[in-house]
Amino acid sequence: MILHIEPVEQARPRATRYGRSIRVYDPPKVSKYKKQLSQLARSQYKGEPLDGAIEVEITFYRQVQKSLSKKERARRLSGEHRPTVKPDLDNYIKSTLDALNGILWADDARIVDLHAHKYYSDDPHIEITVTEL
Repeated sequence: MILHIEPVEQARPRATRYGRSIRVYDPPKVSKYKKQLSQLARSQYKGEPLDGAIEVEITFYRQVQKSLSKKERARRLSGEHRPTVKPDLDNYIKSTLDALNGILWADDARIVDLHAHKYYSDDPHIEITVTEL
């Protein structure tokens, strides 16, 4: 499945007082990303969420920085130079898996094998392959 959306990393949750309790919530950028990703996935996947053990492979394609030489830009687009800068791969994974809970899988606890990759692209998107085990 290819989801045409720019990956957004999971940021630290925010907290606010709500009477005597504290309410914890995602920052607006993360919340918006999760909603949009969920809608994209729902529009492409019409089946029931998988409920058994699954394997997931996710490839994140992030935007190439604009202030690069043509030579360096070509290296990044060819995959010769991969993203080794923030945001961290695990933060991309967290936000994406959370957004797809209840759509592709019943819960991300069902994932027993996970492979993730980070590349540059002129077309930021996410590719996800889910395999039932």
